[in-house]
Amino acid sequence: MNYYERMKEKYNNLKSKEDVIILSIESSCDETSIAVVKNGRQVLSNIIASQIEIHRRFGGVVPEVASRNHILAISNVYRQALSDAGITKEDIDAVAVTYGAGLMGALLVGVNFAKALAYGLDVPLIAVSHVYGHISANFISHPNLEPPFLCLMVSGGHTAILKVTDYNKKEMLGTTIDDAVGEAFDKVARVLSLPYPGGPEIEKLAKSGENTYHFTVSNALKHTLNFSFSGIKTEVVNLVHNANQKGEELNRADIACSFQECVTDELSQKAITACKSQNIKKLVVAGGVGANSRLKEKLSSFCNENDIEFYAPVLKYCTDNGAMIGSCAYYMMKDGLGLANLDLTARPNVDL
Repeated sequence: MNYYERMKEKYNNLKSKEDVIILSIESSCDETSIAVVKNGRQVLSNIIASQIEIHRRFGGVVPEVASRNHILAISNVYRQALSDAGITKEDIDAVAVTYGAGLMGALLVGVNFAKALAYGLDVPLIAVSHVYGHISANFISHPNLEPPFLCLMVSGGHTAILKVTDYNKKEMLGTTIDDAVGEAFDKVARVLSLPYPGGPEIEKLAKSGENTYHFTVSNALKHTLNFSFSGIKTEVVNLVHNANQKGEELNRADIACSFQECVTDELSQKAITACKSQNIKKLVVAGGVGANSRLKEKLSSFCNENDIEFYAPVLKYCTDNGAMIGSCAYYMMKDGLGLANLDLTARPNVDL
């Protein structure tokens, strides 16, 4: 009996096991994270080795540099995750890993480490979508949260509205037709000479500014649940470049504030519109931009006005982390989904 055949039997047996401990690995971009998660909601450890300071000098993530630093970090992160969780490798029931979406080289480090670990421990290997992991971060932060709900996905690579009818059943209602919102934040931050990562820096600068610039998003999409952020990004870029060529002074704080107000208005209003149209009374935000306090403030306010429950992950689970992958993997296991063979490979893009 080969590895995969043995694992199918073990995987099926995990469904009825009282306590399931999953070691989960996330390496899709510039954070090497490994967590130990019990029963999908209890985080025993969540270790993150960040590369932000390394990439800041380049103004953004350099894929080759990220991959090499994942290689350097992953063994130590694994040992720390076991130590902090107070378990040994023999206590691990399954290994979960982000296989996509993300940077190909970075993903491969995590995937290959996970495959070797699962094979060596003779435990099931679970392939998890990075995007769905972000949604599951809410299950950790809110132990009583259960589907159905609507999810506003806002990250560096994805912006979408998803209808989550069950833990493993999702329907996309709207998406971005060009830039993801996180990408727009980063590009605007760069033109404003703010350091990487751009999102937190724009939020910080916006607090000292006023909404004085009248930026816009695509009017053609106003009757849909789709998004477009390429136009507003270009507006900001052209404004700054034209002023620089003329030697004019611009108030960067006002630009940051105006940009943030426009984008968060668009995200909030369409999320609430989706809740109303689907008659769903729970709204969840997921992804790195979900850490933006102005976005959460607006979503919370709109939800209160419309009798909708609002959920957001605590700050440490908004950005990339292994715990969200472990939570997602647990509910995949419960439905018999995600079991991977040793030929699993990384995918830079995955379907929502």
